[in-house]
Amino acid sequence: QVQPVESGGGLVQPGGSLRLSCAASGSIRSINAMDWYRQAPGKQHELVAAITTDGSTNYADSVKGRFTISRVNAKNTVYLQMNSLKPEDTAVYYCVAEHYSGGQTFRFWGQGTQVTVSS
Repeated sequence: QVQPVESGGGLVQPGGSLRLSCAASGSIRSINAMDWYRQAPGKQHELVAAITTDGSTNYADSVKGRFTISRVNAKNTVYLQMNSLKPEDTAVYYCVAEHYSGGQTFRFWGQGTQVTVSS
């Protein structure tokens, strides 16, 4: 089992920046990738950004050029730097640790951290 724990959410004005952090504990060697998802009120979960152990990244089109995901493998920590924030970025952001085994992907979710972009 892996337990991600997020921190760094809060209230920010449009155009501002926030940095989310996620520290994973548990069976660390089983983590293959780490992701940030978000869920806005009344909407489904959306993959925001992902990063593998070799540093390959993937972003949702809506955040490309504004958000940056990074990872410190030695600290089992992943970050999401969010710049030029918009009201539509308001959501609960979840850190997810992925483990690949037998052709399946297992995802371990954190509790989430609220990000609110409002003036």
